[in-house]
Amino acid sequence: MEHRNITSAIADALKDTPVVLVNGARQTGKTTLVKDLSHKRKAAFVTLDDHGILNSALNDPAGFVASLGDFAVIDEVQNAPNIFRAIKASVDRDRRPGRFLLTGSANVLALPRMSDSLAGRMEIITLYPFAQDELAGRRSAFIDTLFGGKVSLLYKGKADKTKVARMVFAGGYPEVRSRADANRRAAWYKAYITTILQKDVRDIINIADLTTLPKLLAQLAMRSSGLLNIADVSRGLDAPHTTLRRYMSLLETTFLYAPLRPWSNARAKRLVKAPKIHITDSGFATHLCGISSPAELVKSPLWGPMLETFVVNEIRKIMTWSKTSTECYHFRMDTGKEVDLVLEDARGRIVGIEVKSSASINHSDFGGLMELRDAAGDKWVRGIVLHTGPDVTPFTKDLHAVPMSGLWEW
Repeated sequence: MEHRNITSAIADALKDTPVVLVNGARQTGKTTLVKDLSHKRKAAFVTLDDHGILNSALNDPAGFVASLGDFAVIDEVQNAPNIFRAIKASVDRDRRPGRFLLTGSANVLALPRMSDSLAGRMEIITLYPFAQDELAGRRSAFIDTLFGGKVSLLYKGKADKTKVARMVFAGGYPEVRSRADANRRAAWYKAYITTILQKDVRDIINIADLTTLPKLLAQLAMRSSGLLNIADVSRGLDAPHTTLRRYMSLLETTFLYAPLRPWSNARAKRLVKAPKIHITDSGFATHLCGISSPAELVKSPLWGPMLETFVVNEIRKIMTWSKTSTECYHFRMDTGKEVDLVLEDARGRIVGIEVKSSASINHSDFGGLMELRDAAGDKWVRGIVLHTGPDVTPFTKDLHAVPMSGLWEW
């Protein structure tokens, strides 16, 4: 099994928290990860994707939970919403840490029947598709370096546009990465969408017409890295705003779509408040757009937007294990000046990241970062422009151009 960098975070949480939930999209490797942990801890492992076990959990949740012993791993826990109350009752009787390790393919905090059942008793850790540094057997310190270290001028990037395009196109889903044939990759994605729509979405809410959801996914993918304009999407699908907002919420709940919220503070005026559109895996996004190869991607007008989505997703993955706790946003003024990604730590310190698909960077590429620096004031740390060239280039003491591979090699 390839090592996942959140494994240590899960182990740490189990030492002091009664319930730990590993959530994320289907097929990201959650079951493989927790099965390995259950084997090492000699714990009971049950999956609620099994109909017999699910019926037991639904019909007698308290008895089902009591039968699992001192430490249990419950896979796909969102399939039995009533089990959370039984787990809460069990934990309230016995608050020892590490009693339950759960996985879920739907965000339980977005499900009304589950949202407050385990408040104060559960830690939630998100598992994304593979990060580039996980695939290379590394643990990126990119975020920690940006906030706490110096940008090394000696670093040489090892990923040119061609190599980066292959990474963007491949994405991070474990199984699809093993399929070299384009038709077999497309078949996997098609089956993946069908499984989520027929199972997870129907379990969350009864939708009569499921054909709109894959069309909506494709519309969002085509608008990757753009500002969300619900009226524009509505025209593209001929669907009312209320329906689209409900469906987009479902796509968020199942971890297929993750909008990037706008950053703001009291100093910043005239900011655009719309979120930016990002599908949670760049390989999935390219499939939804009908792009069949890395070479086709580079020639497509979607190359820049897909690269930005790739970087945002990589940063979100790195956030799950970085020592520096951060939130991520985007920054855009009504004048058009923007920064693709804004990281804010617990102390309010700000790092800005701009993404460029070219190998050469000039002073104008730092315009949005300079505006963000002014807005951040004394909370500003630094800004970087990620590019596909090999060199780190200083433009000022706190503004640098950095090779894309710094994301997974630092």
